[in-house]
Amino acid sequence: MSGAAPEAVVAAALDALRLPQDVFDALVAHAWSDFPYEVCGLLGLHADGQVEVIPVANAERSMRYYVMDSRELLRAMRHVEDEGLGLVIYHSHTHTQAFPSATDVRHAAYPDALYAIVTLQDRDAPAVRAFTIRDGAVAEVPVVVG
Repeated sequence: MSGAAPEAVVAAALDALRLPQDVFDALVAHAWSDFPYEVCGLLGLHADGQVEVIPVANAERSMRYYVMDSRELLRAMRHVEDEGLGLVIYHSHTHTQAFPSATDVRHAAYPDALYAIVTLQDRDAPAVRAFTIRDGAVAEVPVVVG
């Protein structure tokens, strides 16, 4: 178990979500893995800066939205909670910019989590952006890769 409370880990990430290059590469690879459909999952933030990628199947296999498979999500959330990790919920946008859609905002059920979106809109330059979503308000959090 990590020494910092999950809320403290996420609060520290509010200045910037720091993604090691291998994590960024894993997110982009996951986004391409079921193209043109959206993919989704969790990132577990460790107090020491490590980031775990926890893919979760998109139960809807949709090009426009994601619904995390309930069994996989439960297993992933238990891991995040048991390990005391900070929570980032991620998904991909395969044809649009990395900004929360109206559906993303409506379904944002974890106000203390960060939401990250991987975009493949520019096929030659995939990108990741992060946001807080609280009571319908979206605020961007910088993403630092490397």
